[in-house]
Amino acid sequence: MRFINPKTDYAFKKIFSSAQSKNILISFLNALLYEGQNTIRDLEFIDTYQPGSVAILKDSYLDVRAKLDNGSTVIIEMQVLNIEGFNKRVIYYAAKVYVNQLQRGKIYTGLKPVISLTIADFTMFKESEKIITRFAFKEWENSFVYPDSDIELFFVELPKFKKNWQI
Repeated sequence: MRFINPKTDYAFKKIFSSAQSKNILISFLNALLYEGQNTIRDLEFIDTYQPGSVAILKDSYLDVRAKLDNGSTVIIEMQVLNIEGFNKRVIYYAAKVYVNQLQRGKIYTGLKPVISLTIADFTMFKESEKIITRFAFKEWENSFVYPDSDIELFFVELPKFKKNWQI
C-alpha cells in the first residue's frame, strides 16, 4: 500500500486543515506547543489567504490558520526547501496575522496572541540539537519575557527527529 507524502501542500492541508481533521490538529498542537497537556480543547479554521490590507502589501498564503479556544491564532507552515529569505517570511507572516486583527479606531488591548508553527524538512538551527525550538520576545541579558509577548515562533526540524523502529 502506498501513502501520500504529508510534506506536500495538498496532503498537509488535507491532514491538518479540514473539518474532519479538527481533532487531529488539536492533538498535534497540544503535543508540540503544550508538551502533551490538553490545553487546546477546540479551534476554528480560518481562511488561509491573507491579502495585504493595503494594495502595496504582499499577499500571503498560509498552509493552516486556526483560531484557538483562548482567542489566539495559530498559523502552520510546512516547508520542504530552505529558500532564500525564508526566516524573514516566517516573521512577516506572523506579524501580518497579528496586525490584521485591528481595524482603524480599535484599541490595542483587542490584539490576541499569534503562534507561528513552522515544520521544516531541513535544519534551521545548527547551534541546537533540539527538534522543537521556541522563540519569543525576551530581554537580551536576563531573558525575562516581554509583557504581553503576543507573537511566538515554534520550529520543528524534521531532520533532527530520529526514530528507531522496532518490530
